[in-house]
Amino acid sequence: MKHRARPYRSVLYIPGSRDRALDKARNLPVDAIIFDLEDAVAPDEKENARATLQAALAKGGYGNRYKIVRINGFETRWGQEDAKAVEKMDCDAVLIPKVETAAQLDDLAKVISLKPLWAMMETPRGMLSAQEIAAHPRLAGFVMGTNDLAKEMQTRFRPDRLPMMAGLGLCMLAAKAEDIVIIDGVYNAFKDTDGLRGECDQGRDMGFDGKTLIHPSQVEVANEAFAPSKVEIDLARRQILAFEDVEAKGQGVAVVDGKIVENLHVVTAREILRKAEEILALKE
Repeated sequence: MKHRARPYRSVLYIPGSRDRALDKARNLPVDAIIFDLEDAVAPDEKENARATLQAALAKGGYGNRYKIVRINGFETRWGQEDAKAVEKMDCDAVLIPKVETAAQLDDLAKVISLKPLWAMMETPRGMLSAQEIAAHPRLAGFVMGTNDLAKEMQTRFRPDRLPMMAGLGLCMLAAKAEDIVIIDGVYNAFKDTDGLRGECDQGRDMGFDGKTLIHPSQVEVANEAFAPSKVEIDLARRQILAFEDVEAKGQGVAVVDGKIVENLHVVTAREILRKAEEILALKE
């Protein structure tokens, strides 16, 4: 797992221009933060936002939270300067919006020399180029921009997200093929806890590593949904023990709860336990 070596259950957007929000984020139980210089910052605040964010990151206090900075696209007048500023910031990665080709990542890599690159996947063209983009050697993760995708596709918002399933699926397959992180899009109705939980469960079932969030009130639901449950942890342990016991005795097939346990199930079980351990480590 070259990039997926930590939890990304909850990934909260924070405006890079707001001191109060930047300060509050230091104490939120999120796995990662996207410090936003793009959509969350008005045009006349863009330059000040860079300085505000750089100062906040230099001050520190974000602990084990993975720090991603979303810049403006290079097609805007702010993108290049954002990237130059982020290169000097105390952050873990840089996120570029509306990626549609690997060439966009090449351009970003010319400015960002060491930090991992992340790509916002939010257009039909981006979905159709997902494999090429995911295979870029500097890319560490996808973030799904489902609001922009819905706008581009002219779809209605539905609880089952059926209209965008093809796009999400293409990105999912590309991310898994290249072993990079893939984070689900936001849930807009931040006061609708049940709706958020349903979309988190759907996203986890699809294979997402976590969910992007727009409000601190959504963090608890995402953290719970994308973490192994006690039942899953217990089953994983029993599967591993049963499989190892059968192997040691040179017997036939391991069975747990009336179901056959093969090597592929043990691989998944060990992954569940590893993730549970990493979540505990983040709290230390």
